[in-house]
Amino acid sequence: MDFNLKKLTSDAGVFFTRAVQFTEEKLGSAEKTELDAHLENLIARADCTKNWTEKIFRQTEVLLQPNPIDHTGARIEEFFYEKLDKKIPSRTTNGELLGQYMLDAAKDFGPGTPYGSTLITVGEYQRRLGGAEREFLQTSAINFLTPLRNFLEGDWRTISKERRLLENRRLDLDICKARVKKAKQAEAKAAAEQELRVAQTEFDRQAEVTRLLLEGISSTHVNHLRCLHEFVEAQATYYAQCHQYMQELQKELSRYPNSFASNVNPSTSASCPSPISSATLPGVSPPGLASTSTPGSAREPSGPLKIQDVQPPSTGHRKAKVLYDYDAHDTSELSLLADELITVYTVPGMDPDWLVGERGNQKGKVPVTYLELLS
Repeated sequence: MDFNLKKLTSDAGVFFTRAVQFTEEKLGSAEKTELDAHLENLIARADCTKNWTEKIFRQTEVLLQPNPIDHTGARIEEFFYEKLDKKIPSRTTNGELLGQYMLDAAKDFGPGTPYGSTLITVGEYQRRLGGAEREFLQTSAINFLTPLRNFLEGDWRTISKERRLLENRRLDLDICKARVKKAKQAEAKAAAEQELRVAQTEFDRQAEVTRLLLEGISSTHVNHLRCLHEFVEAQATYYAQCHQYMQELQKELSRYPNSFASNVNPSTSASCPSPISSATLPGVSPPGLASTSTPGSAREPSGPLKIQDVQPPSTGHRKAKVLYDYDAHDTSELSLLADELITVYTVPGMDPDWLVGERGNQKGKVPVTYLELLS
């Protein structure tokens, strides 16, 4: 107990002496040993790396978990799994949950009904989108977030510890320098000089250790650069999958054009937009639907209209850029290739979701949603 008390007293004395030296340096009443320029540059570079790594890490977490309130329970769960050194179980994404709700709703509405069958199709693709999102989140967490976290919680803590130790050694060195200057008697001066030599040796040794750790920041940059490439690759794969799924979903929906027309009240049908690739020219029945008419109706079916018989107007031609590939569903439509330029125009009475497109000698209906009209 006596030994511990002495050690505690000694440590308190050292702490007080260092505090006095630090305060006098700040006030300009004591000299301060400056670090060499190379070490100062390494320290500045390390601080910059730490600050930006921390910001990038936090913002990446926000990107992968945009609403922390909804994920509070999830983060607590992750904390316990990390402490137990166990694999975190994969959780259902919002997209997968939405898809499952749509599939469950289709069972109640009837999978054979137009709405029910469409819910099944959209629900399946929502689950695929959610699965792609989950894979992206897991890959990004492993390949990008984890290395950044390891640096902040591992390497940087070690560097900070050694830098604090270096600062203490510097204060001890300056305290010894001040004692040598204040010593008057030869014996006291000799003792102070001996303490100064020991303090200088310890300072130089700690400066070298700190320098080696700080130079390792270059390796950290190389590692984070590799992780950044992997993050971008995972992001590109995720967005490509989403784009592919949405194109496939649009094509799936276009196979059932206007399937809800017979079940919709005519007074409300005008406010409900037609699905993508669902319009037809006047007199042409959508695929899978029989043309119906009632005696005395204002619009009698006049048989299929040949697209080649449509005459282009004298004015109103426009150029359009094709945004996505489109496969014609029948001979009245024109297949499209992404990024090509075609001439488009409309004809009286034509569905506003469609235009007539021309490419050389080829002519056919094209969906507006697949085009970017140019001035």
